[in-house]
Amino acid sequence: MSLTRDADRLSVRLAGERDLPALVAMFAADDLGGHGDTTAPDVAGDYLAAFRAICANPATRLYVAELDGQVVGTFQLVLARALPSRGALRAILEAVQIAPDRRSGGLGARMVQCAMAEASAAGAATLALTSNMRRVDAHRFYEKLGFSRSHFGFKITL
Repeated sequence: MSLTRDADRLSVRLAGERDLPALVAMFAADDLGGHGDTTAPDVAGDYLAAFRAICANPATRLYVAELDGQVVGTFQLVLARALPSRGALRAILEAVQIAPDRRSGGLGARMVQCAMAEASAAGAATLALTSNMRRVDAHRFYEKLGFSRSHFGFKITL
């Protein structure tokens, strides 16, 4: 099976509650992200509450990417307005994840292109993202898709 053909067959749609176990498993399998995600049953309620809050927020959209009926990726779009740029709508791409066994096959590029199209259709002037500094391969990936390193990111744990 050709990897390019897989990318051509990829479908992207809004996530549903039934997708939650697959999404949590993908994040839990990501050692590099360092988010402490887990598939432990005792925290399933935390993920369900977060999922419902995301879906209830009209400025946030959570998507899944499917191949042959299997969830193989996800991303989240957040739409926000700020006063700079005369109040332009901005989109932020969050939580981009591809199943570990599906990486490097064109699926991520197709998924990000869908995110770009969705952001543009919503009227966003820009699409921004942050990426963990340890994800050197991801940085190259985003640059190949046309993203530029334009800002430094900072965060603090509260």
